[in-house]
Amino acid sequence: MRPAMHHLSISAIRADALFVSALQRGDHPSAKEVRQAVTAAVEAFGPRGCAGRVAQEFGDHPETAVTRMRWARQVAGKAFGELGPASACARTLARRAGAHTSRAASTTAGRVGVSST
Repeated sequence: MRPAMHHLSISAIRADALFVSALQRGDHPSAKEVRQAVTAAVEAFGPRGCAGRVAQEFGDHPETAVTRMRWARQVAGKAFGELGPASACARTLARRAGAHTSRAASTTAGRVGVSST
């Protein structure tokens, strides 16, 4: 039986790489330092190697691994200019609000006999 193949997103690879790097939360690393640490970890261990090390840490020290992964995801996302869940959510809500506004405007215009074009 072959092992299942899982494809990691680039943001997951970056977070895993930062997680296994030597950078610490208390160091308050710059974006450049984060990008360098991620690159070094991926070159040293590869994406799957980073993921394996993360899994090992979650198995050995789950209480600290959760906090470190949360930090790694946030910091890696900022360093690489990724939108976080809050930003993505806000963007989706703005799109939906725009769609509702457009529909409301066309409905109102239709009632008054004004073309919306």
